[in-house]
Amino acid sequence: MINNLGARKLSRTGSHRRAMFSNMATSLLLHEKVETTLPKAKELRRVVERVIADAKSGRHVEVRRVIKDKAVYHKVFDILAPRYKERAGGCTRILKLGARRGDAAEAAMVKLV
Repeated sequence: MINNLGARKLSRTGSHRRAMFSNMATSLLLHEKVETTLPKAKELRRVVERVIADAKSGRHVEVRRVIKDKAVYHKVFDILAPRYKERAGGCTRILKLGARRGDAAEAAMVKLV
């Protein structure tokens, strides 16, 4: 039996996860940094890297499936895709921030390089 092939479930349904990562990716691409928990940050990195790779290749439909905001959609193609054109990958960086005060969850900041 092969285990651990998929993504983290994060105690959410599939539709909730897709919506959450769509919103988080939109925020990250708009503000170029976002603060969240470490497991969410690691999954968000996969989503954003894929969006930027699709934008570099000119795949508008695949980017539109994740990014719903028009301003962010245009920013991805006009600003971010040319910025990362020469990079093979690794457009995001995760910085660990330590334990969060309220629930002691490990917090992290995701930034665009």
